[in-house]
Amino acid sequence: MVSQTPDSAHGIGALGDVFIVDDDPAVRTTLIAIFERAGYRVTAFGDGASFLAHARTATPLAILLDVHMPGRSGLDILKALRADDYPAPIFIISGHGDIPMAVDAIKAGALDFIEKPFRGADVVRRVQDAVAAFALRRDAGAASEALDFYIPGREPLTRREREVLATILKGASAKEAGRQLGISHRTIEVHRAKLLEKLGARNVADLLRIVFEQGQRR
Repeated sequence: MVSQTPDSAHGIGALGDVFIVDDDPAVRTTLIAIFERAGYRVTAFGDGASFLAHARTATPLAILLDVHMPGRSGLDILKALRADDYPAPIFIISGHGDIPMAVDAIKAGALDFIEKPFRGADVVRRVQDAVAAFALRRDAGAASEALDFYIPGREPLTRREREVLATILKGASAKEAGRQLGISHRTIEVHRAKLLEKLGARNVADLLRIVFEQGQRR
C-alpha cells in the first residue's frame, strides 16, 4: 500500500528542502539518504495527490518526480502544477525505456530528467547546479532579452524556450547553454527541436533568420 501522506521530513538546519515523489519505497529511501547526506532536508511522497496538496502550500529548492505514478502520472502532475511557471526546478526521474515520456515531461515544464540507474553524487550535483542557475535567472533576470519575444501567428514560446532561444542568439553551444541554464545538453537539444517546430524553422540558421526578420517584442 502506498502511503497517502508524505514521509517524515528530516535534516534540521539543512541547506533547504527537496521534495521526492516516487511510488517505489526503495527509490524514496535511496534519494532521502543521498540528499540528507548532502545536507538537505527531504520530504518524500508515495503518490501524486499528497504531493500536489503539499506543493501548493510550500516551495522547495527542487522537486524530483517519477514519470510513472499510480493514479495521476508525472505528466498529469506537471500540468496540474503549471510546471513551467512553478517557482522551483522540477526533475523527472525516468528509466531508460521512459526517455520519450521524459521528453514529453520537459515539454510540459519539467526542467530536466534524471535517468535510472543513477549515481548519488551525480544527482546531487545536477540538482545543485539547477538550483543555482534557477536562482540566478530569477534574481538577476538572466535571458531577459528574450522573455518578451514572440512571432505573430506562431504558437507562443514557454519561458524556458525563450531562455534557450536567448542562448542560441548568443551563439552558445548545447553544452554551454546547459551550463548557463543548469540543465543537461540533451534537454537543451529537446528545447531547440521544439523551437524549430514552433517557429517553422528547418535548422538553427533558419531559426535565426525568422527571429531577426519576424520577431517582435511585446
